[in-house]
Amino acid sequence: MKLGMVTDSLAELTLAEAAKVCRSLGLEQVELGCGNWSPAPHVNLDALTADAGERRHLMDTLAENGLEISALNCSGNPLFPGEKGARDRAVAEKTFTLAEQLGLKTVVMMSGLPGGCPEDRTPTWIVTSWPPETLEILKYQWQVAIPAWKELARKANDHGIERIALEFHGWQLVYSTETLLRLRGEVGNILGVNLDPSHLFWMGADPLAVAEALKGCIYHVHIKDVRLERAAGPNTLLDTKGVLEYATRSWNFVTPGTGHDESWWRSFLAKLRDCGYDGPLSIEQEDYTIPTRLALEQAAALLRRVLPA
Repeated sequence: MKLGMVTDSLAELTLAEAAKVCRSLGLEQVELGCGNWSPAPHVNLDALTADAGERRHLMDTLAENGLEISALNCSGNPLFPGEKGARDRAVAEKTFTLAEQLGLKTVVMMSGLPGGCPEDRTPTWIVTSWPPETLEILKYQWQVAIPAWKELARKANDHGIERIALEFHGWQLVYSTETLLRLRGEVGNILGVNLDPSHLFWMGADPLAVAEALKGCIYHVHIKDVRLERAAGPNTLLDTKGVLEYATRSWNFVTPGTGHDESWWRSFLAKLRDCGYDGPLSIEQEDYTIPTRLALEQAAALLRRVLPA
């Protein structure tokens, strides 16, 4: 397994500056955001897909710092009703093009989420089987999602993409082992998981059990932690307060080791190895309680300590 970073974690820096930070942390890989929910701080999709010189400059900048690209990330909602979904799909398709041009085989995405009926203008996330209308909504959403993802998978395959790593997240149709396997069963083995334990923690799953259940289709891994806050008191873990309101949230994204201790992370990486995973470990820094550079230093140091021999 190689250590890397989602460079959105250093969005305020230029690519050259971010690459130097990665080198100073002893990282080997970077995951580049290409748009949609990423601000794409280090990727100009239009320029890179159109100009081989721009692509050479990107790769040279990384190589000068001993870095390679683990994956491109274009997470967004390709199932959003109307023009918004069309725009997100266009970014995904252009990301497939760039991946092919750079010789990359993995793209990280999220499944997206449709509306609840043909007339909806926004998505709706169903997380219960009652009231009865929820089941009709889910039936409609899967009827939308399956053909849309078959088409996305076909286009990805046309560009030589072998792995689309879907990240479990709230407000997505795919947010669990069961939902991933359902979509994968319909679309094919090009779909796998980007296993990010942080989202599993707040949604109540055991990341080690998830890894075991998804043996053979773990295509990418994000390294991010969650701390469940005692201050939640009478509130549930379904929390809509912004991430910068960390003092009053029920849970927070935190630096690995501060939500779950070092022994847990050692067990997690050992489980990944037992499941046959030998791919990237991509740090995604979203801990707003400490300075970014300090959080990255702590995360990289912890990973080096717990990597399986």
